[in-house]
Amino acid sequence: MSSLLINIDKLIQTDEGNVRYRSGKEMMNLNSVTNAFLLIENERIADYGRMQDLTEKTKSQAGEIIDVSGKMVLPAFCDSHTHLVYAGSREIEYIDKIRGLSYEEIAKRGGGINNSAKLLSETSEEELFEQSAKRVEEIMFKGTGAVEIKSGYGLNTENELKMLRVIKRIRETYPLEVKSSFLGAHSIPPEYKNRRTDYVDLVINEMIPVIAAEELADFIDVFCDKGFFTPEDTARILMAGIKYGMQGKIHANELGFSGGIQTGVHYEALSVDHLEYTGEEEMDALKNSSTMPTLLPGASFFLGMPWAPARKMIDYGLPVALASDFNPGSSPSGDMKFIASLGCIKLKMLPEEVINAVTINSAYAMGLEHIAGSVTKGKLANLIITKKIPGIEYIPYAFTTDIIDDVLIKGLSVRRPL
Repeated sequence: MSSLLINIDKLIQTDEGNVRYRSGKEMMNLNSVTNAFLLIENERIADYGRMQDLTEKTKSQAGEIIDVSGKMVLPAFCDSHTHLVYAGSREIEYIDKIRGLSYEEIAKRGGGINNSAKLLSETSEEELFEQSAKRVEEIMFKGTGAVEIKSGYGLNTENELKMLRVIKRIRETYPLEVKSSFLGAHSIPPEYKNRRTDYVDLVINEMIPVIAAEELADFIDVFCDKGFFTPEDTARILMAGIKYGMQGKIHANELGFSGGIQTGVHYEALSVDHLEYTGEEEMDALKNSSTMPTLLPGASFFLGMPWAPARKMIDYGLPVALASDFNPGSSPSGDMKFIASLGCIKLKMLPEEVINAVTINSAYAMGLEHIAGSVTKGKLANLIITKKIPGIEYIPYAFTTDIIDDVLIKGLSVRRPL
């Protein structure tokens, strides 16, 4: 099937295929074509350009012509950090937060990740898929065309496998691009209290080999932070995952200066995520590395924690990606448009920087920059068609307004049939 979008007011984030991600001052670069067309063939972007250059031959190639006069088109959001496969919800902990308990205090009382692990253990794989599928449909409707989903609420081999099999089924069921991360080292289970090294051994010697045998994970992830796993634990787990072909992705520096950023860079992690506590030493480690700093402002917003120093990082010459951290305890939303708004309002990023952060940079942060994150010939036709809006600045500005008219994933509408 082919389709042709015509009279696009502005086609945003166009690229000839040379950009893997944007850093520092380059994050202000946002190429666009005014009064444009875009041709979709076989799920991919076949051509685009100015309306005045649209040929009769190109028109004849289209099975359907769609007039989007006055509307903008940009790449679908890429969400490179989520935990959207989970059981139940944790609104009671939300009340505890309102009453003043910290994230760490709730965890010590048996809440937090261990609470989600208990709920997940009591939920069948089928029910877990059905709950998670609703969240996948929600994020697609809101403009996400590529997503990374983590395990980590299993905390034992059986339940980690359950989560990863659900993620695999999501990948096979829905059209959006899905990447899977094994996060067995998300927390220390209660039965391993004061035996953290024994649990790390279990992750390395039992979980990783069986997960690799079933080819269930693209990445290996570790919560390297205060009160969780040390840089030494993280290094051991990363090396074991790398041995089985899983590239690293690290939770780091959410709760303090943990050394997680430096560890991630040393082991060439694709991304290090959270980074609320990031200073010059951490930025030096990231500079000129291949590791993408990924910020999760939804968690800071929900938990009332410090905001990651995005402005300092960009001014230092670093790239920045933004992701939702969609999870039941610290960021119960996968709305990437709202994440973009937080990028501007709280992280002091400019609209062009934010759009780069939720498209091409976040595509890179999950290894998908070759097929997603920009309007490029040959990439998947994962696109957002806006309503009539004044300009790109309106996207993060109108933080609760639904500015999306349609979402195309692999060229097909997820909001209504084309």
